[in-house]
Amino acid sequence: MFIKPNKSLKQKISDLAHKEGLSDIGFTNPKLDPEEFKNFKDFINKGYHGQMYWLNNNIGWRENPKLMWEDVETIIVFAENYYKGGNPLADINIKDKANISIYARGDDYHNVLKKKLKAVASQIIKLVDKSEVKVFVDTAPIMEKNFAQKAGIGWQGKHTNVLSKKLGNWIFLGLIFTNIKIEIDNPEINHCGSCSRCLEVCPTNAFIAPYKLNAKKCISYLTIEHKGPVDIELRSQLGNRIFGCDDCLAVCPWNKFSKKSNELKYSNNLVDKLDLNELANLDDFQFKKLFRKSPIKRIGRNRFVRNVLYAIGNSGDLKFKNTLIKLTKDNDLTIVDAAYWAIREIKKNGKK
Repeated sequence: MFIKPNKSLKQKISDLAHKEGLSDIGFTNPKLDPEEFKNFKDFINKGYHGQMYWLNNNIGWRENPKLMWEDVETIIVFAENYYKGGNPLADINIKDKANISIYARGDDYHNVLKKKLKAVASQIIKLVDKSEVKVFVDTAPIMEKNFAQKAGIGWQGKHTNVLSKKLGNWIFLGLIFTNIKIEIDNPEINHCGSCSRCLEVCPTNAFIAPYKLNAKKCISYLTIEHKGPVDIELRSQLGNRIFGCDDCLAVCPWNKFSKKSNELKYSNNLVDKLDLNELANLDDFQFKKLFRKSPIKRIGRNRFVRNVLYAIGNSGDLKFKNTLIKLTKDNDLTIVDAAYWAIREIKKNGKK
């Protein structure tokens, strides 16, 4: 790749990132904001992380990345836009169809984004003698969102996700650690102001306060991370959301600056408006085949079908009756429980 020799190293790396189609890039040092770490520990100590026990592993690394790699001098933060266009909430009113968070309607971003970061990282090594790099996409105990704010990518909104003035909040984050000392960027400031739309729209009231989330009530957590039956009082709030939830992201006014992603791998029409009956009848082989490239594959068939059954119960539609009866005999007890719950809900609220 030809790069003009008069460019700074920082500009050369930025050019490499944009060449790979990445949406934004920023540079910061490996020093975490102490207040952010305090908030994270408070989140853990209060049990708001639910069954995500790994968040408490190697917690010292989160406070100080140099404990993970002592030679790191600069953290390069990358943002990847995954917005598909249109209204992300349009499908939540189509009760007999499955609603999947738009981040999961294509190939697994871990693989797509990591491939791009590795391409950039390999070029960095060629640019600087004796340089070293490490690539991370949700693969290590790192406070990515704080480093994204320090690097000027965006800020953590009241919904606890990163917001960008350029991209809205439809972004994935990836990091490259390097032993090269590079000029850092100015941090981004908070631009949420008095807006509280993200807090008010949450179906399960998962936000304790602005910037504070109880993950145990968050639909994204419940449909992805939570194992076993979901609390009965929360099931009706899931609606037809069977994998993730976009509500708090979709209502953010900063999305007026969102642009449709150029990455075709994040858009797959095969998982748009999927039929709940077909999904409920998937066996393990069919599930793995359908979602082989998707982040959905991580939760496995049983947890996925559990979610589908909650959506069927919330549909109130009697056309699913035969499928529900069949799944009361499933080998997975959580699915059996969800099937019986859905039958009761349809009998109570059902429509022909």
